[in-house]
Amino acid sequence: MIYKKIDSNHYVIRIDKEEEVLDNITKLCKKEKIKAGSVVGLGAAKYIKIGLYDVVEKQYHSIEMEEPMEITSLVGNISQKDGEVYLHFHINVSNKDMKVYGGHLNSCVIGATCELVLTVLDGSIDREFNEELGLNLFKF
Repeated sequence: MIYKKIDSNHYVIRIDKEEEVLDNITKLCKKEKIKAGSVVGLGAAKYIKIGLYDVVEKQYHSIEMEEPMEITSLVGNISQKDGEVYLHFHINVSNKDMKVYGGHLNSCVIGATCELVLTVLDGSIDREFNEELGLNLFKF
C-alpha cells in the first residue's frame, strides 16, 4: 500500500496486488491516528469474503469467492470500539459473466490494484454493542 495525504482531511490510497484491503486501511488509520472517516473506492480483486447479517436469527451468513473480479463499488466508514480502529465496509464485485455480488466486507485480496479516497472526519466516532440487534452501532 502506498498513500498520499492531499489536504488536511483527504488521503489517496493505492493497495497493490496480493494485499488485503481491510488490513491496510487499519494500518493506515493507526499510523495516521485516524479515528473517524469514510472511504470510497474501486479496483480489481482476486479473493473476497462477504456476508449478510440476519437480524432475526442474529446470525452471520457469508460466502467466499476466488476468481478475477472487478470491484465496482467499495464504501465504508471508520470509527472506534474500545479505543481500537473499527471498520465497517460493504463491497460490490462483478465476475467474468458480469454477475454482481455484494455485501458486508470481511476480506478482500487485490488482484491488480485498488484505488481509494479516505475522507477524515474531525473528532472520533465510537461504537457500542446493541443487545437487541446483536450489532456494534454508532454511540452518540
